[in-house]
Amino acid sequence: MLGIGLALALMTLVLMPLQLLAIRLRWPLARRLPFVWHSVAARLIGLRLHLKGRPVTERPLLLVANHQSWADIVALGAVMPLSFIAKSEVAGWPIFGLLAKLQRTTFVEREARGRTGQQADAIGERLNAGDAMVLFAEGTTSDGNRVLPFKTALFGAAQASLRRSQAEAVWVQPVCVAYTKVNGMPMGHYGRPLAAWPGDVELMPHLLAFLREGAVDAEIRFGEPIRFDAASDRKAVARRCESVVAALMARSLRGDDDRAG
Repeated sequence: MLGIGLALALMTLVLMPLQLLAIRLRWPLARRLPFVWHSVAARLIGLRLHLKGRPVTERPLLLVANHQSWADIVALGAVMPLSFIAKSEVAGWPIFGLLAKLQRTTFVEREARGRTGQQADAIGERLNAGDAMVLFAEGTTSDGNRVLPFKTALFGAAQASLRRSQAEAVWVQPVCVAYTKVNGMPMGHYGRPLAAWPGDVELMPHLLAFLREGAVDAEIRFGEPIRFDAASDRKAVARRCESVVAALMARSLRGDDDRAG
């Protein structure tokens, strides 16, 4: 485990100056370097990814996912260049806050209802700039065995994107992350908290327990994208995304081998 930590630290130190410069100068490289980091990190920590379906190539694109763990960041970040929407507290976390900033994360105050519109506008600007943004719509982490109800407020980012651009529509794509096996063996209902991190568990012990296992399988399923246009209702789109992600989660936990659809 010490070797993994040193390798991640060395990679971060090597890439960080270039990423900071790319962010400052707004180079396209700023999108690509975090993808490289996550791709290497997934291999180092033993996170084995299995993709079902594929992300759409059209932009603007808002990916709407379930959320179980810090490992979701690595898993999704290793699939494609993207950025995340995270609660504001993450910005102040040691190490993880720095990594989130290097990822070009947009931080939001989920409980600040008076700022919802302003925060949605900020996400909308990122969407219009061509960034694929990931919204963890549950607003918290689950135990990995179910999908929690989706919160609808930040779906307003799709509306904000349309207001601020010439685009006729924003693509909203449901995505499910499910942890299915450890060292080749099915996790099962009671074993899944090895990967899931439901907030009341301390982070570092959870991280170390994950690394000790050596190989964890994560299945990422992409649902059919939803066209969000001026006539769309954000609450209806949120409910549809929740239903699709829950269905995708059920397929993954049952071990279904079909493509997401």
